[in-house]
Amino acid sequence: MRLFGLIGFPLSHSFSKGFFTEKFSRENIPGCAYENFPIPDISAFPSLWENNPALEGLNVTIPYKQAVMPYLDELTDAAKAIGAVNCIRRNGKRLIGHNTDVLGFGRSLQPLLAAHHTQALVLGTGGAAQAVKYALTSLNIPYTEVSRSGPVTYEAVTEEMMRSHKLIVNTTPLGMYPNVDAAPPLPYTFAGPEHLFYDLVYNPAETLFMKKGLERGAAAKNGHEMLILQAEASWEIWND
Repeated sequence: MRLFGLIGFPLSHSFSKGFFTEKFSRENIPGCAYENFPIPDISAFPSLWENNPALEGLNVTIPYKQAVMPYLDELTDAAKAIGAVNCIRRNGKRLIGHNTDVLGFGRSLQPLLAAHHTQALVLGTGGAAQAVKYALTSLNIPYTEVSRSGPVTYEAVTEEMMRSHKLIVNTTPLGMYPNVDAAPPLPYTFAGPEHLFYDLVYNPAETLFMKKGLERGAAAKNGHEMLILQAEASWEIWND
């Protein structure tokens, strides 16, 4: 039996377990199981591998994306640059840390890009923003960071910036259920049909940020496909 799983705490709801259990069944992948491992402290991480010799790979969620890094033998360039790990592969006795946020976001975004998407606004400066910035750099799309505390504040976003930055990515939790009436405070009136509003939030399926873009004729996408592509990227890594 090949075993995979998710570490975090708490794990009251797990997208990953449901996704992989369904994937194994739907694609008729034999001899695989995916389990939740809600460890209350990262110090339990080494014993998790010792107690589960069939364990080949893990996904990592809050609060251990950074805390797990000292326990790993190797980090990919993306994981190092972003400063977070959300996928671990056991290769012999070595544990290798990856970040699939980059792959999930990049693969989800790429089909939507047009020639005029030459600059991006990245809203937020948290861990998700680091992955988005890494992916944009790999796609050769310069970006400007916007947040309440800078380097560019929301109040400083001008009409000229809105018109020149046709890709806008929300990496903040603003608008996430249950706070569905919130949105990043941008001058949305300067958006138009050439804009692409990408929201990492996927609950609700259409956030207020997306609605404000759609009202101006822009394209909009939520983060649900990114989540699926992240999971698929994990499976690729575990089977590489």
